[in-house]
Amino acid sequence: MTQTDVAELLRRTRVEVAPATFYLVGLRPEDWARLLENPELSPRPTAPFMLLRDAHEVTLLVEEEDWRPMRHALRDARVEGGFRLLTLDTQLPWNVVGYLARVTEILAAEGITVGALSSFSRDHLLIKQDDLGTALRVLGGHVAELC
Repeated sequence: MTQTDVAELLRRTRVEVAPATFYLVGLRPEDWARLLENPELSPRPTAPFMLLRDAHEVTLLVEEEDWRPMRHALRDARVEGGFRLLTLDTQLPWNVVGYLARVTEILAAEGITVGALSSFSRDHLLIKQDDLGTALRVLGGHVAELC
């Protein structure tokens, strides 16, 4: 995909901002297993969340509403809060090259730290609440719509 094609994809992109504030939580696998044993500590099934288990840790992204009841059970977890979740709402085929790189380049030029997440067909960004206004302002010049 050429730079022109990426620019065109960006021009068709809607940026949706989730209304909730999110927490990113790094857990030991045994702490995740303990959470699974107690359904009251699990994220709500209708709320957006992400779970990634790799060889080093379990990473959980949850809305603040879901973090509050589980935090007492995860005192040893590494926690970073105050994130907003932006969805780059355009379906991306797997042969697209450079789309996310261009988005993060635009934000990096303004000194905005980004956590990038990808679902099957869309990319998502974690941005600190304090940077949200600037992020939307700079992305607004490149995308179809901000929601």
